[in-house]
Amino acid sequence: MKLVPLGDRVVLKQLVAEETTKSGIVLPGQSKEKPQQAEVVAVGPGGVVDGKEIKMEVKVGDQVVYSKYAGSEIKLDDEEYIIVKQNDILAVIQ
Repeated sequence: MKLVPLGDRVVLKQLVAEETTKSGIVLPGQSKEKPQQAEVVAVGPGGVVDGKEIKMEVKVGDQVVYSKYAGSEIKLDDEEYIIVKQNDILAVIQ
């Protein structure tokens, strides 16, 4: 199966959190917080949403930072994805 977002929605795949800090300290599972960084997997067509013209500014493969409580988590084929509106994406990592 394949997720195809509608309107100004974007499908993200969350990046894996590092389990070891830069100084070499290993973090236990409970203390890890999910990172707010993800890779764009699919992008909706944009167009007119709620009477406003929406131009999609991200593309598949971009790494982005998104709002902490944004989107809906979806599990498909044992993979977890997050579907967010484009305006929930705060920045593109370059």
